Amino acid sequence: MLKIPKFKNEDAERNFWSKISLADYFDSSDFEKVSFPNLKPTSESISIRLPKFMLSRIKEKANESNIPYQSLIKTYIRAGLTT
Repeated sequence: MLKIPKFKNEDAERNFWSKISLADYFDSSDFEKVSFPNLKPTSESISIRLPKFMLSRIKEKANESNIPYQSLIKTYIRAGLTT
């Protein structure tokens, strides 16, 4: 069992953790399976230039499907990546 002392400052704590290996204190049988059902993949904003007619058509199709046009674009990109 790992006993963690009270530290006087960050340097003392840093020194303590640098001298031990946590692998010595864990066994794989100790692990419990966890689930993170609400995790969403991180996303990043990008800029892309599209011809006006193409963007208009995408917005029309999105409106017909009652979804945001950016979601429709992501759906098209995802479909293109899986083929």
